[in-house]
Amino acid sequence: MRIDVLTIFPNMFDAVLGESIVKRAKEKRVVEINIIDLRLFSKDKHKKVDDKPFGGGPGMVMNAEPFFEAVNYIRKKTKDRRLKTRTILLTPKGKKFDQALALKLSKYEHMALLCGHYEGIDERVAEGLADDEISIGDFILTGGELPAMVIIDSVVRLLPGALGDENSSKDESFVVGAVSDRPLLEYPHYTRPADYNGMKVPDVLLSGDHEKIKEWRKKEALKVTKKKRPDLLVKTSLTETKGFRK
Repeated sequence: MRIDVLTIFPNMFDAVLGESIVKRAKEKRVVEINIIDLRLFSKDKHKKVDDKPFGGGPGMVMNAEPFFEAVNYIRKKTKDRRLKTRTILLTPKGKKFDQALALKLSKYEHMALLCGHYEGIDERVAEGLADDEISIGDFILTGGELPAMVIIDSVVRLLPGALGDENSSKDESFVVGAVSDRPLLEYPHYTRPADYNGMKVPDVLLSGDHEKIKEWRKKEALKVTKKKRPDLLVKTSLTETKGFRK
């Protein structure tokens, strides 16, 4: 997969891309990540990428032109590779990012992530350039850089070869089919020692009985979900009944 990120703060990505799973995935050529300075595509002599909003109001609005110019540059550069591209605008107005969407995005060959800043981005970028608008939650951030990092981390770990154990990404919270046919939270994990200051690991995990362990994990995943995220069970119930009502 190739990921291009358009931002006016490219240095923000150094730590995230230079550590842990994302770094190893890049080294193994599982993913190619390019951080592109949007100011390079500004035609203003001072490399400005924002201006005052029409109609008045606080703050500054990012210009449409640098985004269009940068994406056109990327498209020309990747044309010979015939990549299946998804251009994504990161905005509080977008659809909420979740594990299902991360899995969907991981199937594409190429993502271009557009990071806004200031008061927002000229609406023509959303209307004429973006395939998707995505938000990582119902809160406001300074810009789209942190959401871009979240999406990169979440998507890259789903790519074949990114993790040391390919089953790791299949046995996690929100993953349907891990221990259930519903998107539950993950069951509890334990490691050595078996007894730490009187806090003991459940006996079933020490039994060696894989069927009992599997059943325990299913029950614990359901219990944790009911306690911490009961909304997931409500959503699942609605999904299961959708289409059966007259």
